[in-house]
Amino acid sequence: MATINMILQGKGGVGKSLTASFLTQHFLESGKEVCCVDTDPVNATFAGYKNFNVTALDIMNDNDVDPRKFDTLVELMMALPDDSEMVIDNGAATFIPLASYLADNNVLELLADSGHQVNLHSVVTGGQALPDTLNGLRSLINTFDVPIYVWLNNFFGQITRKGKSFEEFKVYKNNTNRLAALVHIPQKKKETFGRDLENLFTARMSFQEAASSTLPIMTRQRLKMFWAEMKQELLTCGL
Repeated sequence: MATINMILQGKGGVGKSLTASFLTQHFLESGKEVCCVDTDPVNATFAGYKNFNVTALDIMNDNDVDPRKFDTLVELMMALPDDSEMVIDNGAATFIPLASYLADNNVLELLADSGHQVNLHSVVTGGQALPDTLNGLRSLINTFDVPIYVWLNNFFGQITRKGKSFEEFKVYKNNTNRLAALVHIPQKKKETFGRDLENLFTARMSFQEAASSTLPIMTRQRLKMFWAEMKQELLTCGL
């Protein structure tokens, strides 16, 4: 049995590729065989990580998304070796097309019948994107009956509404049985940790690459601290 991790969220620029890179690095450091796919036709950020050997899936026909080209993605999923992990980064522009394809073609049922485990990952952020990311999460909950991991990203602002935390939102309280875990991305000072992380992501570097690089000592120290905390969070969430 292989495990397939799909990152799905209809709002762009909230950390989907970041989530994909965290999962990939975590699985690789755990000794897993990892297959990576980027289906974003606009911003193939995940494919920019050269050390991850990401397959950039061409799903366009002229200027439109061709749902039939998702057939190739299913072929890749069905061919996964036992005990391997697949990480799929899907762009905002293809959120609805891919979700519709998966539902219309009973893809998740097909994968389950083949012995594969499917996990969905969705990012929720604070700030102006909060309503949109919550809508994306609700859509997944209403459409698919598989484990959903919710990644809480406070980088753009606190995930609160009228003084209530995410755990007090209706979408959480009414669906606790549907959500596998809440993955809290560690909050750090933007002036130090934040700037180091932003530079790391812009360079499409892994934490392992950063550790053996010529980056300044304290930059490497902060990145090491963040990644240790992030890895522990993933382990706590059962990933």
